Amino acid sequence: MPDAVPRRGQLSEVVESLSPGYFALVMATGIVSLATHFLDLEAAAAVLFWINVVAYGVLCLLTLARLTLHRRRITADLSDHARGPGFFTLPAGTCVLGAQFVVLRGQPHVATILWFTGIALWAVVTYGFFAAVTMKAEKPPLSEGLNGTWLVAVVAMQSIAVLGCLVAPSLSSPSRVLFVAAAMHMGGFMLYLPLITLLLYRWMFFEFTPQQLTPPYWINMGALAISTLAGARLLQGTADLPLLQRITPFLQGATFFFWAAATWWIPLLVVLGFWRHVIRRVPFVYDPHYWGMVFPLGMYTTCTVQMARALDLPDLIVVARVFVWPALVAWLGAFVGLVLSLTRAAHRRT
Repeated sequence: MPDAVPRRGQLSEVVESLSPGYFALVMATGIVSLATHFLDLEAAAAVLFWINVVAYGVLCLLTLARLTLHRRRITADLSDHARGPGFFTLPAGTCVLGAQFVVLRGQPHVATILWFTGIALWAVVTYGFFAAVTMKAEKPPLSEGLNGTWLVAVVAMQSIAVLGCLVAPSLSSPSRVLFVAAAMHMGGFMLYLPLITLLLYRWMFFEFTPQQLTPPYWINMGALAISTLAGARLLQGTADLPLLQRITPFLQGATFFFWAAATWWIPLLVVLGFWRHVIRRVPFVYDPHYWGMVFPLGMYTTCTVQMARALDLPDLIVVARVFVWPALVAWLGAFVGLVLSLTRAAHRRT
C-alpha cells in the first residue's frame, strides 16, 4: 500500500512525457502489415495487425489520460515547433489502422468509423497547430524549429485520401467520399511543396550535425510514398467519380512523379544515415522517432505494389519484394528497442 502513491506518480510522469508522435508506431506497424499482405506474407500481416490493434488501444488510453491530467502540457506541445507536428501521427495512425481493417479483415464499417475519426482529428490538429505556431510571439529560427516531422502533416492528409478510397465502395455515396479523398490528395501535394523546399534550404545552408539528422527525416521520402499510394487508389476508383475520369492523365503522371521522387530520396537518406551512425558514430539508441523511419520503408513497399497495378507496370513488383525485407527488419529492430526500453523502465521503478 505505501508504494501505491509513488507508483501512481510515476505513471502520471509517463503519461505527461508521452511523445505526441508516438502514433507513428501505429503508422509503421500498420503499413508494414499491409506490405506483407500484398506480397503474400500472410502470417506476418496477421501478427502485425493484432499488435497494431493493441498498440492503438493503449496509445488512445494514454492520450486520453494525458488530455485529462496534463491538458496544459498538451497545449504547450501543440504550439511547439519541434513537438507539435508529432500530433499529426494521430489522424495518420487512425487511418492506417482503418486500411488494415478493410484490406486484412474485410470490415469496412469499422474502417468507416476510423475514417471519420481521422478526419476529425486531422481538422483539430491541423488548424490547432498551424494557428498556434503562427500566433506565437516568440518563434525559433528555421534551423531549430523545422524538422522532418513537419511532413507528417502531408502524410495525415494522404492517409485520409487512401482510406477514403478503400471505404467508398461500401458507402451509399461513394462519389462524395472519393471527392473528399481527391481533395485531401491534392491538399497534401500542395503542403509538401513548400515544406520540402524549406527542409532542403535548412539542410543546404545551415549547420547540420549528425545528432540533428533524426530518423523522422525519412518522412521526406515517406510523404511522397503515401502520395503515390493515394494516387494509385484514386486511379483504381475512377469508375465511381466522373471528376477522376476527367483528370486521369494528370493523376497517372502525378502518381508516377511521386514514386520517382520518393525513389530519388532513398540513396541520399542511406548515405546520410551512414554518415550519422558509421562515420560520426552516433549510437543506435531506441527512441520513438525511429518509427518515423520504419513507416517510409513499409509505405514505399506498399505504394510500389499499388502503383504497379494502377499503371500496369508489373516489373516493379520486384522492387517491392526487395524492400519488404528492410521494412520488416527495421520494424523488428524498433519493436525490440521498445520492449527493452519498457523493461528497463519497469526495473528502474521497482
